[in-house]
Amino acid sequence: MDSTVSILANVVGATSDWVRSVFEFQFARAVIFEVNIGGHLFVEGLLLVVILFLLSQKSYKPPKRPLTKKEIDELCEEWAPEPLIPSITDEMKREPPVLESAAGPHTIVNGKDVVNFTSANYLGLLGSQELLETCTTALEKYGVGSCGPRGFYGTIDVHLDCEARIAKFLGTPDSILYSYGLSTMFSAIPAFCKKGDVVIADEGVHWGIQNGLQLSRSTIIYFKHNNMESLRNTLEKVTQENKQARKLRRYIVVEAVYQNSGKIAPLDEIIKLKEKYRFRVLLDESNSIGVLGSSGRGLTEHCKVPSDKIDIITAAMGHALATEGGFCTGNARVIDHQRLSSSGYVFSASLPPYLASATIKAIDIVEEKPELLVKLRQNIAMLTKGLSDIKGLEIVSDPLSPIIFLALKQSTGSSKGDLQVLEDVADHVLKEDGVFIVTSKRSTLDKCKLPVGIRLFISAAHSESDLVKASESLKRATASLLPAHN
Repeated sequence: MDSTVSILANVVGATSDWVRSVFEFQFARAVIFEVNIGGHLFVEGLLLVVILFLLSQKSYKPPKRPLTKKEIDELCEEWAPEPLIPSITDEMKREPPVLESAAGPHTIVNGKDVVNFTSANYLGLLGSQELLETCTTALEKYGVGSCGPRGFYGTIDVHLDCEARIAKFLGTPDSILYSYGLSTMFSAIPAFCKKGDVVIADEGVHWGIQNGLQLSRSTIIYFKHNNMESLRNTLEKVTQENKQARKLRRYIVVEAVYQNSGKIAPLDEIIKLKEKYRFRVLLDESNSIGVLGSSGRGLTEHCKVPSDKIDIITAAMGHALATEGGFCTGNARVIDHQRLSSSGYVFSASLPPYLASATIKAIDIVEEKPELLVKLRQNIAMLTKGLSDIKGLEIVSDPLSPIIFLALKQSTGSSKGDLQVLEDVADHVLKEDGVFIVTSKRSTLDKCKLPVGIRLFISAAHSESDLVKASESLKRATASLLPAHN
């Protein structure tokens, strides 16, 4: 032990003597160009030379040689490809209830008659005898499908009649039909919004609009949900900070009635901002046609805004009109452009003729039976009042919205946790009381960040007893399952 300490002391002493000799070396105290070269500068210069020498050396590279067959086989055995789909979670394995009859105000689920609040059958036209007779007549005349896109022998006279009927109903010059409701938004948005354009969209828009925006490759900027101050600030920022903004095509994209919250867009304020900042407006009226306005003509009628103030109006026909497909309506140039540039129109088989006939009949019923609108609004008001004092939940939707949206008063801290609590409530009322409701569960592709909730779709076909049963059942369920939230 003593010898080891002695050797270490000798090494340290020798090292200190060498460092001292360097600093005392005559060259270390030289004067060059009247500058004193101290010992530390000498050491630093030496280190710099060493570093430059090392950097100038070529790095070692092992010689290249082809892999042997054995090495290739070993690598192939070790390689594991990425899975085509993500791992299946317990949440994905959950099977939704299956309907065994038409999705009217009452339906059959698991062999049990239930009150249905999951269908956007706002006017109760689903299963209407008048619509069934119209469809039967059309099926006998045209058959089931069209077997071709509109531009390739898939246009049937009833398609043209339906487009003219929609345009007349909404007071626009022209309309265009799509075969599928969501494809209307998928296709209409990219037909007009291109790469480099600026789109200001509400953060609460549904997935169909989100997908259309993504496909457009435009610059997308979201503003706070249904917040006009946020929209104004966003428009101001875009126009002031981007000097090229006035040379770009610019759009505002909103829903009339938001599917993810049940709120109604203040269209009159949006139009004022549109005109001030010189933007175009794309409005989705899927949940407002046949619902809002004195005669069911949607948000434009409800807010008393002329339809020509809106550049592009889209809507799915699978809600109040109780058919399928979608449409876009506006001026003739907007419609003609889509006939050549909208992928969902150009490449998809045209809307089955019996559905076009049913749409025409549904619009006739809306005009001929205003009492359906009156009944729908009475039902919305009644259920809203019945749920106004529910424990643990609060109504966040608009009082006139056909979608009553219930959110947790006190969040669990995560969207997944909130959704589980709400699904427990939905399962409870279905099992115990036969009330069929749905949560706002979203696809993994859906980027909406709004709080999840329970959605109740109100129909004019619901009876007073249906509404009382739903409100009382929900109150009992929340009192039992949400004691921490009460």
